[in-house]
Amino acid sequence: METFDGSQRTAAPASPVPADDVAALRRFNRYFTRRIGALDDHYLGQDRPLGEARLLFEIGEGVSLRELRGRLGLDAGYLSRMAKALEAQGLVRVGVPPHDNRLRVIEPTPAGRAEVAEQQRRADALAAGLLEGLDPARRAELTAALTTAERLLRLASITVEVVDGASPDALACLDAYAADIDARFPEGFDKAALVRPEEVTGDAGAFLVAYEEQRAVGCGALRRLEPGTGEIRHVWVHPRARRLGLARRLLSGLEREARARGLDAVRLDTHAELTEAQAMYRACGYTEIPAYDDNVYASHWFEKRLGTGSRNG
Repeated sequence: METFDGSQRTAAPASPVPADDVAALRRFNRYFTRRIGALDDHYLGQDRPLGEARLLFEIGEGVSLRELRGRLGLDAGYLSRMAKALEAQGLVRVGVPPHDNRLRVIEPTPAGRAEVAEQQRRADALAAGLLEGLDPARRAELTAALTTAERLLRLASITVEVVDGASPDALACLDAYAADIDARFPEGFDKAALVRPEEVTGDAGAFLVAYEEQRAVGCGALRRLEPGTGEIRHVWVHPRARRLGLARRLLSGLEREARARGLDAVRLDTHAELTEAQAMYRACGYTEIPAYDDNVYASHWFEKRLGTGSRNG
C-alpha cells in the first residue's frame, strides 16, 4: 500500500498556525532534546550519536532500507552512510534477500543486539531519572499529557491525498475495509457492494487516502447521488491509526470535496453494528433521515447540509 501515482493531490490545507503555537512547540523541542542528550555525540554514554543509535533500534530483527527510509523520513544517502558506519562497527550486516534482488535488507549482528539491549537499559534509566522529581499524581499528569501529545502529533503528521479510485492504494484500502466489516457484520459483507472506481474519480466524485509514514492508513469515498447531493461511503481507518481523530479528518475532507463540486448536501448510511460511526456522524452535524436507498447493510441513514456554517467540516 505504498504506491503513489501522478493523479494524487493534497487535500485542502488547514488554516494558518498562530505564531504562539509554533513558538510553544519549538520551545518544548529545544528543552526536551537538551534534557535527553540528543545533541551529544555519545548519546546515552555510548560511542555513537543519537542518529545511529535510533537507526540501530529501528532495525529491530531486520528490515529493508526502503522501509527504513519511509519510516524515518531519511535521505537515501544519509541512511546509506549511517548503515555503513554501523556495519563497519560490526553491529549490522547488509545484504540482498533471495526473494527480491532489488531490495537491500539490514539486520543486527549479535553485537548489535547486545548494543540495543544496553541502549534500552540506559534509556529507561534516563527516563526514570527525569520522572523521579515528580510525585505520583504529577507523574500521572505528565504521562497523560505525553499520550495526548503523541496522539495529536501523529494526527498532524498524517497527510490526506485525493487519489484515483482505481489506484493500488485505493483498491488496497477498500480490500482492507471490506475484510474489516465482513468480520464485524453478523451477515458478513459482499465486496460487490463497494463503490466502483469510476464513481469516485474526477468530476464523478473523490477517493481520499490517508498516509502515515508513506503507508496508507485510512480512506473515504464521495460519489454523486443526485443533483446537488453527494454520498459518502467507506470511511475506514486502519487499526494502528485508530483513536487519533483520523476518521473525522477524512469525513471533513470528503465534505470539502463535496463543496468543491457544488454539492449542497451529503448523505450516508451505516450498519447497526457500527455504533461508533453513528456517534461520530451525529457529533459532526449529521441528522438521521428516512432510508434513501435499499442498501441491505444499512439500518441508519444520515444527511448533512453543507451551508456556510459547516465549511470547516
